[in-house]
Amino acid sequence: MIPALDDILDRAHVVALPMAVTFRGITTREALLIHGPAGWGEFSPFVEYGTEESATWLAAGIEAAFVGLPEAHGWVDVNGTVPAVPAAQIPEVLERYPGVGTFKIKVAEKGQTLDDDIARVTAVRHARPDATLRVDANRGWTVEQAVAAANALGELEYIEQPCATVEELAQVRRCTTTPIAADESIRRAADPYRVVEADAADVGVVKPAPLGGVRALVAMGEKLGLSLTVASALDTAVGIDAGLVAAKLTGSRAAGLATQRLFIEDVATPRELREGCLEITRTIPDPERLHGLRASEQCRQWWFERVRACYPYLQRDGAAASTEQG
Repeated sequence: MIPALDDILDRAHVVALPMAVTFRGITTREALLIHGPAGWGEFSPFVEYGTEESATWLAAGIEAAFVGLPEAHGWVDVNGTVPAVPAAQIPEVLERYPGVGTFKIKVAEKGQTLDDDIARVTAVRHARPDATLRVDANRGWTVEQAVAAANALGELEYIEQPCATVEELAQVRRCTTTPIAADESIRRAADPYRVVEADAADVGVVKPAPLGGVRALVAMGEKLGLSLTVASALDTAVGIDAGLVAAKLTGSRAAGLATQRLFIEDVATPRELREGCLEITRTIPDPERLHGLRASEQCRQWWFERVRACYPYLQRDGAAASTEQG
């Protein structure tokens, strides 16, 4: 089911979305959107990702655009995302998430301290005292720092990816009663199942694009046997479609899919939050927004070259799959 390379590029639109707040050091989110026969798909691996790793993101975009997403309907409970902003900015961020009862708070930001993290978490706790809180360290701590943070931050649903390696996650899990979630140790690992073998996590955080699409995510989730949180990889409205379907099919905890609210502008109007939930729909980008948010020609060509570089990996994997089936 791999379309011709020229067919993908002929259907591609490259956009640059301005961020309302800096997130992962990003102030403008670039993405290549594909208008295929089955709908719209997204290819938007972060710029630092290598070609082979980025190829799974292309597979996810092709699934949505050329194959179609699996059937799923209804509403999905979501969390709000709090970037590593100063505590004074917390009320402004939380205003973007009316009715939301779970918040993921970024911690362990480079150049910040545990005191900054405590202040941020405390500010969210004061503003939304009934909310469930989880934090995301993005591999930013040592084992000792992670254990100290778990003791200092109070009651949390879980700490997401406190350290870099599976072995470190397992150590932290043995030293604290706070549940541990694995993100990068699943989606950026050659062997994601090592997390389970090492008894290193209570929760798996999974994202359709880095795992190759909704069907691949669902299959991996079944094999992992962990409680799952489906999350956005800072997707545009198009990519959020796949996340919502995956969240519904996996019975996700409050999903990290309300990230459209981190953009100043997106290719479609943000879905309405109703009592902390988003509805599963298929996005059709607004032509005026596509035009107004189009990237520069230099940026467009850079993304086209990235697709060309990733495409042979899809052919390789497709050939391998055909051999196995044969």
